Amino acid sequence: MAKYKLEYIWLDGYTPLASLRSKTQIKEFASFPTLAELPAWGFDGSSTQQAEGKSSDIVLKPVASFPDSTRKNGVLVMCECYQHTGVASPSNSRATIPDDPDTWFGFEQEYFFWKDGAPLGFPAGGFPSPQGPYYTGVGYKNVGAVAREIVEKHIDICLDAGINLEGINAEVAKGQWEFQIF
Repeated sequence: MAKYKLEYIWLDGYTPLASLRSKTQIKEFASFPTLAELPAWGFDGSSTQQAEGKSSDIVLKPVASFPDSTRKNGVLVMCECYQHTGVASPSNSRATIPDDPDTWFGFEQEYFFWKDGAPLGFPAGGFPSPQGPYYTGVGYKNVGAVAREIVEKHIDICLDAGINLEGINAEVAKGQWEFQIF
């Protein structure tokens, strides 16, 4: 038996843009836990815009799990939120997906690397050359060695965790990157 760090992750109820929330539970398992072995857990939804104070219990239902290669015996537990009555929380937009068997989706996440208050690669007190050479660019001049090194580490962490990362590329601005998951 070994103790595992289960990082339960969910979206809160803030609008128009929800934020990620998480909390860690420590449980013993004989080996890496299966989804069926991961217990439901709860939290106070009044602090996350998902319930009112008088009836604030929200249940976290695990729907996917991935090894967290950044923590010893770590497990990333993706969750849906349900009211204590068993009804999907209004913020749980995933709850209706099974109603449409033809639903297919993926996402692209664009992001910037920052250093000293500016995107990585921007000259001190100024701006880089106009957009153009950075999008899907190669080489130090266009994408920088540091950014590429971080992107490669990110790919390895995702693949080690079993995340279906499908691609990455440098984006239109200096220091901007994107990854795709489908």
